[in-house]
Amino acid sequence: MMVADNWERKSCLGNSVLSVNMAVNELDTEQDLAPSKKKPLSEDEKRKKKIVPGSLMKAVVRPGGGDSGPSDGDQVIYHSTVRTLDGVLVESTRSDYGGKGTPIRHVLGKSKILLGLLEGIPTMLKGEVAMFKMKPQMHYGEDDCPISAPDSFPKEDELHFEIELIEFFKAKARMYAFDFFSLSFSICHILVVTDDLGVVKKVINEGQGWESPREPYEVKAWISAKTATGKLIMSHTKGEPYFFTFGKSEVPKGLEMGIGTMTREEKAVIYVTSQYLTQSPLMPVIEDYDEVQFEVELVHFIQVRDMLGDGRLIKRRIRDGKGDFPMDCPLHDSLLRVHYKGTIVNEENRVFYDTRVDNDGEPLEFCSGEGLVPEGFEMSVRLMLPGEIALVSCPPDYAYDKFPRPANVPEGAHIQWEIELLGFEMPKDWTGLDFNSIMNEAEKIRNTGNRLFKEGKYELAKAKYEKVLREFNHVNPQDDEEGKIFADTRNLLHLNVAACYLKVGECRKSIETCNKVLEAKPAHVKGLYRRGMAYMANGDFEEARNDFKMMMKVDKSAEPDATAALSKLKQKEQEVERKARKQFKGLFDKKPGEISEVKADEDGNPSTSENQDSEEHSDADGTNSEDSHEAAPDARPRSWISLFWPTGKRIFESLGLQRCTIL
Repeated sequence: MMVADNWERKSCLGNSVLSVNMAVNELDTEQDLAPSKKKPLSEDEKRKKKIVPGSLMKAVVRPGGGDSGPSDGDQVIYHSTVRTLDGVLVESTRSDYGGKGTPIRHVLGKSKILLGLLEGIPTMLKGEVAMFKMKPQMHYGEDDCPISAPDSFPKEDELHFEIELIEFFKAKARMYAFDFFSLSFSICHILVVTDDLGVVKKVINEGQGWESPREPYEVKAWISAKTATGKLIMSHTKGEPYFFTFGKSEVPKGLEMGIGTMTREEKAVIYVTSQYLTQSPLMPVIEDYDEVQFEVELVHFIQVRDMLGDGRLIKRRIRDGKGDFPMDCPLHDSLLRVHYKGTIVNEENRVFYDTRVDNDGEPLEFCSGEGLVPEGFEMSVRLMLPGEIALVSCPPDYAYDKFPRPANVPEGAHIQWEIELLGFEMPKDWTGLDFNSIMNEAEKIRNTGNRLFKEGKYELAKAKYEKVLREFNHVNPQDDEEGKIFADTRNLLHLNVAACYLKVGECRKSIETCNKVLEAKPAHVKGLYRRGMAYMANGDFEEARNDFKMMMKVDKSAEPDATAALSKLKQKEQEVERKARKQFKGLFDKKPGEISEVKADEDGNPSTSENQDSEEHSDADGTNSEDSHEAAPDARPRSWISLFWPTGKRIFESLGLQRCTIL
């Protein structure tokens, strides 16, 4: 197994900055400063000081979400798979690799944890999958390692740790509570929900699993409320549990924040101070309470997901599946088996297809990530567990308006699918495959990407190419012939990714992707051509011309393609110049001695007093060139001529003008 170029060295050396505030009087009198006491280093900080550069490397396999990672005091939940550099499996928490399927839980700064993970996990985001390459001293080979190595563990070897950060949140603290009535101490778990201590939770009985309700989940709970003196305010502990939708202000704000940290069947007391007591259907009247103590038992919650964030595509879980969410959901390239019933919402829920009726009772089978089902359908299924039944409400643009529409579904129809995920097959693991088998698998995925590209599904195609590139990070060619095949295939994949970026208007990213090929092989003809096209689309005409000329220089057989590209480039430049001439037209229509008044229209585009119908300066393929360039760092107002320089300069020269002054 080989580590590619995207390994990022994680530094272990932090700078300790001591900030001292001193009040200096106007007379600059000398003051005696009392020496500040240094806080003693924790055991983890002492361990981190032993890290040397290069002993820990990180490569991101799948990006995560959010703005920040975990920190000291956070409980982290993650899966771990350990392999040798040759790809041999050492151990794993995942059931697919012989583990129990239960993720690891640690509290940063509290739990005993391997040094490499202590340094690496705080760099991750929620949902991220990362590969850490560790020297022996970063795992069980560390001197005085606080964790004993498992039997037969190769603690003297350099290893790969694949980590998936599932979740992290503030950890519960163990505290001692004194009961004044029994005059005794008891141990309880306290969670500070808000930093100002306005919402605090005391756990009575631990819940099941790790998932907690969030917006817009549907929640059922037994709830009662008392004042700090024990006076009962309200009670909803008989009949049916109280039902509310999370995030809809149907319970007081502080109570909802506390429930958002609970798991199924957990019992807790949530202490809420006055600033977090808001009116709601549960408590329509809020009296002058300093604090309210809510006793809560979280009976059940239904996962409801706003897939797009705008309320149009909603997935509502009807029946729980088997396994833990999201670890046991289908991966991107899984083979899925589902039963579904589709109905048209605005036609009294008319059923237009039911696999159990219209498909002879056979389920639908399809591979995810290949555009074989409507986008809203696939997005929802990928967040389901085996055995789960979900009700999905989908808008037309994510249903059949952009997908081959059944004959009995009208255009613009809002669709509701009832989907049952029967099961799925995981994508083929490349671990242990020989080089030829790996390249065959890569070719299959690349061909699927090519099909998606031809169908205009550029994001899906790009995902296929990028999947193979990620897998290539762990491929180690054994000889020169394999090395050449591997390098050529990797370059081809990079250029395919660049083509996808170009198709969706991401010209700068297309150029950067081409650079990955050209930095290793500057004379790569296809790389020069693809980058030249991206430069041209981005309005960087001179750079594009240089790439097309270089094509002819390094490979005479590429001359026809380069000549055609230069011809297209010339047409593009002429089109831009023509539009610029039209923009400047009013300036040169005046007689000698007259001054053409130049002003800006309402949109900020320069125009003359005689020609207000200036066109937007855009590329031939419809990509606005202003959107494709970074804003200049100089924020000072520019003259209107500078907007078209050097194009404007060429126009002046063609008209025989050497200098133009605007009065």
